[in-house]
Amino acid sequence: MATTLAELFELLPAASSRLLNCDDPTAVQITEIGLDSSVLPQGAIFAAVPGTRTHGASFAMTTGAAAILTDAAGLEILQTAGEDRPVLVVEDVREVLGRVSAEVYGNPSRELILIGVTGTSGKTTTSYLMEAGLMAAGHEVGLIGTTGTRIAGKKVRTKLTTPEAPTLQALFRRMVEAGVSHVVMEVSSHALSLGRVSGSDFDVAAFTNLSQDHLDFHPTMEDYFEAKALFFRADSPVAAHRTVICVDDQWGERMAQLAVAPLTVATRGRPADISAAAPEIAPSGAQNFQATLPSGKEIQVSLPLPGEFNVANATLALGAAIAAGVDAEDFIRGLRNVAVPGRMERIDEGQDFIAVVDYAHKPAAVAAVLDTLRGQVKGRVGVVVGAGGNRDSSKRPIMGAESARRADLVIITDDNPRDEEPAPIRAAVVSGAQEAAGEVADPPEIREIADRARAIDELISWARPGDAVIVAGKGHEVGQLIKGVNHHFDDREEVRRALGEILGDRNTSDTKEQA
Repeated sequence: MATTLAELFELLPAASSRLLNCDDPTAVQITEIGLDSSVLPQGAIFAAVPGTRTHGASFAMTTGAAAILTDAAGLEILQTAGEDRPVLVVEDVREVLGRVSAEVYGNPSRELILIGVTGTSGKTTTSYLMEAGLMAAGHEVGLIGTTGTRIAGKKVRTKLTTPEAPTLQALFRRMVEAGVSHVVMEVSSHALSLGRVSGSDFDVAAFTNLSQDHLDFHPTMEDYFEAKALFFRADSPVAAHRTVICVDDQWGERMAQLAVAPLTVATRGRPADISAAAPEIAPSGAQNFQATLPSGKEIQVSLPLPGEFNVANATLALGAAIAAGVDAEDFIRGLRNVAVPGRMERIDEGQDFIAVVDYAHKPAAVAAVLDTLRGQVKGRVGVVVGAGGNRDSSKRPIMGAESARRADLVIITDDNPRDEEPAPIRAAVVSGAQEAAGEVADPPEIREIADRARAIDELISWARPGDAVIVAGKGHEVGQLIKGVNHHFDDREEVRRALGEILGDRNTSDTKEQA
């Protein structure tokens, strides 16, 4: 598939765009677009954007691209270097990048039923539930999100929760060619603010919830909310045709008020178009609940995932499916056996206590997973928790506080320090935990252990029969980012290793006693 430079130029704002070094743009064929100069073939257009340290235009000479899309600062660099290829100049490359990328790949999202899921927590689980339900309803499905990308069940590597616009549009085209009919994707606030989903034609936008996160990027919660609202406001250029909103929290209620004709869902007794009754919970944490549809019909939903928050995720997924025209009964059949990597993922090596790994890295998420475990056991609850570097620092003490209010043992360790020194990060989490511990009747034990593997060892060693322990923060991740290096580290592997060692020690001890 190809377009011409002339067609791309027509998409740009006439008053603020220029085309240089090209007498006949209709003769310049464009087959790809990208931000990485090192991988672009001939026939591509290179989008040269400002970087944190260097402008992308500085790398233009290393690419064989047929043309370059850049801003005024990039043009100055190109002219100094003697660039003679066609150059499209705009005020803000990212503002037009989505539309241009969509045009290059033939606007593939228009050939798909595109469903976007946004919110602070629950995006990945809701997306997995949607994928499973849509497949059960007989559809070929694409999935894009935090844990990666799948095209009709086959995994494809991607780097961001919501890929950059050129990568995203190329993925959509690839999905169309693979016979995919429905795509479910996580849409982050960064993606909405930075225009990564511009040019994408969303049929349905679904909202999970909003709680503190990303305040390193958004200066206030209000700014964070407004970024999400871009997906739902009728006058927004990236608004979906239909919206589905969970109104369990105040942010959801506000979102429903500004969205056009939203389909609302609720699990806590608030009025909504789709509601879920209190679930019946099995000892394993699996749940059965009754959902009431807009028609008044009641259906039974079986969900293998524990936690009240997962009832909300499943109800939202059901609402999004209905908004997309999918039969509800067909859809819910797919939810019975869903497993989501690193989301309340139980690690069972035959031990007599519950061990869980979860991606919870926000205060509200930590509170939710600990509340869920507390409701599942009569014994004690322990947690390994930390906070990431180069991210919202204001949530660090709150992470510690939420843990201390709910657990009997809180082990504070390193998460992904990134470029920061880890000790001050831990200190902030510890301070929040200690302050909260002074406010509860039965304060927890608080330990600080820098080494994450040793922290996990101590958590597993502490557990007794009937207890529950959780390693929070990294979930599905298989690396720990320290000073620019991604060291292999998988919480699930470490929990299995620790369980194997402790169970081996116990078996050896039992054998000696019997002898």
